[in-house]
Amino acid sequence: MHTGDIGIMNETGYLNIVGRIKDMINRGGENVFPKEIEEFLLSHPEIENVQCFPVDDERLGEEIFCWIKKISGSTLSKEDFFAHCKKNIAHYKVPKYIKFVEAFPITVTGKPQKFKMREEMQAELKANPQAFAQYKVR
Repeated sequence: MHTGDIGIMNETGYLNIVGRIKDMINRGGENVFPKEIEEFLLSHPEIENVQCFPVDDERLGEEIFCWIKKISGSTLSKEDFFAHCKKNIAHYKVPKYIKFVEAFPITVTGKPQKFKMREEMQAELKANPQAFAQYKVR
């Protein structure tokens, strides 16, 4: 669409918006839409909210990074998260990095600011690539 939205039209003519062209992650030639991953992850009973965005990767161009806000009292670990993803979604959609957070940077209207999340992670990656390994899931 002219707005930058990407959708899939079903056989009855209904259009389902699956993402925005500017949000698309190109992971080694595979086009991954953050909205698709976020909707899947929100189905997990211990995840309250999630935001996915790309970070630079030397080998694949971009990798998937997710900030996850767990429900209070959750015991979700990176290993549990990876096991859940591995058995339920395609391998190229499984995030490489996750960070458990208490809140997301938001606009005055309440929308998450993915560009700020990405800038923060990119700056941390450039400053200390070894410390970035703490977020690695796979």
